[in-house]
Amino acid sequence: MSLTFHWFLPTNGDSRHVVGGGHGVPTGAAGGQRHATLAYLAQIGRAAEQLGFVGALTPTGAWCEDAWLTTAMLSRETERLKFLVAFRPGFVVPTLAAQMAATFQRHTQGRLLLNVVTGGESHEQRAYGDFLDKDARYARTDEFLQIVRQLWEGKSVDFSGTHLSVEQAQLSRLPEPVPPIYFGGSSPAAGEVAARRSDVYLTWGEPPEQVAAKVAWIRELAQRHGRNVRFGIRLHVISRDTSAHAWAEAQRLLDGFDPQDVRAVQEGLARSESEGQRRMLALHGGRADRLEVSPNLWAGIGLVRGGAGTALVGSHAEVAERITEYHRSGIDEFVLSGYPHLEEAYWFGEGVLPLLTQAGLWSHPESDREEPAPEVPFAAGLPR
Repeated sequence: MSLTFHWFLPTNGDSRHVVGGGHGVPTGAAGGQRHATLAYLAQIGRAAEQLGFVGALTPTGAWCEDAWLTTAMLSRETERLKFLVAFRPGFVVPTLAAQMAATFQRHTQGRLLLNVVTGGESHEQRAYGDFLDKDARYARTDEFLQIVRQLWEGKSVDFSGTHLSVEQAQLSRLPEPVPPIYFGGSSPAAGEVAARRSDVYLTWGEPPEQVAAKVAWIRELAQRHGRNVRFGIRLHVISRDTSAHAWAEAQRLLDGFDPQDVRAVQEGLARSESEGQRRMLALHGGRADRLEVSPNLWAGIGLVRGGAGTALVGSHAEVAERITEYHRSGIDEFVLSGYPHLEEAYWFGEGVLPLLTQAGLWSHPESDREEPAPEVPFAAGLPR
């Protein structure tokens, strides 16, 4: 099975330094910011498409642009790239969400992937009018996905649950194809919903042995429900021609962190209700002197940013080795990003992906259409 790679659309802005924000942390940047204009995001999307990424994750939250609207506009700027749209089921009623997905599929010829985000921070949820606690939000997500799945099957749905109810709900036009559901979460409540409802379980970038344990946990839960789930991982990446150059780049980013910003961010993240965030914090403990938490796995991003806080750092060969190691742990899909997102897409796409092709683990989605490299003019007449 060929590995699948997705990139990231920084709809909260981009920079040559780490841009913070998300998961209850105020948005800020360690340096000059590239605004998330459609023109710039389209550059990133076209680069990702050219390099062979299948899709691009688009985040959700008060700290970034709306994912649905942004990707709908960007779909006209690309030809093949799919959009992994993050959204929170508590903010949209299930029938409307099912209809939106069907419309998106129709107008983009099937380029929608859905990342369901239950929401880990109650204070942010309340800003949107959602006053459920964390466990109740997961219960509502379970009801939401149950309704949406039935609508996508063409059923007329009558449902009365603890949190959601619909009567004679039905879609006039079904999505083609049905968009796969990507879902993450490290708590017991999250695991149950993932096992019952998701197509791809996503984890943040923990060390391979921890990821393998998560894969085994979700796989066992899914098997109890008679289901099979694929597995993906969310990571940043710093890949260079040599290991020294990659680690020098990581150090450059680290040198740009204001210690006061680090303290403020860590204090905010320590109050997070997210089990996944707790596990991210535990990798480095807020300290900048022990950030390589596993070979080539650097936790420095998590000092100033919530959510996915680790990066693969190393030579192209080392990064390819770590990806292979994660694959052996059960991971088939990789959702990657890097600062800045345009340039890092090329570093990874031109440096790591060819090595994975040589190893028989990846092929370009349009490999059958690739043209042969042009011959060098007059090369035939040169002395050998």
